[in-house]
Amino acid sequence: MKKNLFFLFLALVVASFAAKAPTHHSLRAEAMGNAHVALVDDKEAIYFNYAGLSQINRLGNFEKRPEQGYYPRNFLGDMRLNLGGAGPFETYFSTYSVAKDLQKIYKNARNYANDNGLSQSNVLLDTLAAHPELVHKLNNYDHKYLTMKIKMDAEMAFHGFGGAIWVDGNVAPYLDGGLILPFLAIDTFYVDGVAQAGVSYGFTNNLSVGLGVKMAKRQKVEMITVDVLNYDALQDTLEDRYHDVTDNIFDFKSVSAGIDLGVLYQLTREFRVGASLRDVYFKELAGDKITPNFTAGFNYSPRFFNKNTGYARKFNIACDYADAFSSERNYKVFSHLNMGLEVEQNLLAWPGYNNEIRALALRLSGGFKGGYPSAGFAIEALRFITVEFATWAEELGYYTGQDEERIYMGQLSIGF
Repeated sequence: MKKNLFFLFLALVVASFAAKAPTHHSLRAEAMGNAHVALVDDKEAIYFNYAGLSQINRLGNFEKRPEQGYYPRNFLGDMRLNLGGAGPFETYFSTYSVAKDLQKIYKNARNYANDNGLSQSNVLLDTLAAHPELVHKLNNYDHKYLTMKIKMDAEMAFHGFGGAIWVDGNVAPYLDGGLILPFLAIDTFYVDGVAQAGVSYGFTNNLSVGLGVKMAKRQKVEMITVDVLNYDALQDTLEDRYHDVTDNIFDFKSVSAGIDLGVLYQLTREFRVGASLRDVYFKELAGDKITPNFTAGFNYSPRFFNKNTGYARKFNIACDYADAFSSERNYKVFSHLNMGLEVEQNLLAWPGYNNEIRALALRLSGGFKGGYPSAGFAIEALRFITVEFATWAEELGYYTGQDEERIYMGQLSIGF
C-alpha cells in the first residue's frame, strides 16, 4: 500500500511539472560530461548532491576515514567567488563579414526601389534571381544561433554544510534568412537568480544523506525580432526589454521555494553510488512549472592512481543517468546518460602539507553529455586563484542528436 502511494505521488509530481529549472554550470562537472552525482567531493555537492558535503575533510583524512586515506585531502573546504561567460566566438567572426555584404545589398535594393518608384520586394527578388550566389549566403543564416551565457557565483562549503548564491543568464539570438528579408530574433532572454543552502549527515562512514533548500527567481522576456533594414531600432528594443526585466527584479512575490534531497553510499574504498532529487519547487517560476531532476550514478576512484602526498593526484571515473523525469525534445534513454573522467595533479608541492596547500595544480577532464563529447581543464595557483575552461553541447533540435549547440565557457575563481 505504501509503495502504491509513493508511486502515485511521484506520478503526480512529474505530471504537474513541465519546464526546466535554473541550471548552475559547474565547469568541473561539465568538462567530464556532467557526471557528478556520486563524485561530489567538494563544493559541487551544493549543486548535485548535498550528501557529498560529508566527504569534505573525510576523504584523505587517515584519522577520520582510514579506508579513504589514500585520496587527496580537501581540509579547508571551499570559499569561492566565480565569474564565467560563454559565447560562439567562431560564429561571430564568420558571420560579421557576410552580414556587412548582405546589408549593402538590401540597402542598395531599397534605394533603387525608392528612386524608381518600384516595389522593394520585387527588386530584391529580381536581384536574388539574377545572382544565385546570394541565395547561398542567405541559407547560411537559416536559424543560426549565437547563444551567450554568463554566470556569477558566491560559494561556501565545509564538512556537513554548504551554501551558494548564484546567477545564470542566457540570451539566444539567431539569424534567419526569411522569405525576403533576413532578420535577427531572440526567442527568450532570461536571468535566473538562486540562493541555496543545505546540510549532510553521515549515519556511518559509508552512508550519508543530504537536504537542501533554495529560493529562485526567474526574469525573462519573450521573442524580439528586428530585420536587416530596421537594425537601428535594435538598441531601443533591447533597452525596452531590459527595463521590462529590471523593473520587476525586486518583486519577491515571484520568488519560488524548493528543496533538494540526496544520498551517497560508499560500497568499497574505491567505488561509491549516489542519487539526488533536485529542484522540487512548490510553485511556478516566472509562469513555468518546473520538472524535478532525479539523477543516479556511480563514481570509481582507483587507489592505484590516487596519491595523498605533496604531489597529490586525483583520478575519477563517473557515470550518471541524469534528469530521468525529463522528456524534453523526445529524449531517448542514452540521451540521459552522462559519463566522464578527470585527473588532477599537483605540479608544484608545498613540502610537508600534502594536498592541503598546493602551489600549482592542473586538472584535465573529458567525457560525454547526452551523447555529445565534452572536455576541459583547470589551473589553480596557491589554492587562491583558478582559471577554468570547459566545452560541452546542448540539443537545439526537436529530438536528441538532431542539432548540436557547442558551448565554450571560461571561468575565473578566487578564494580558498
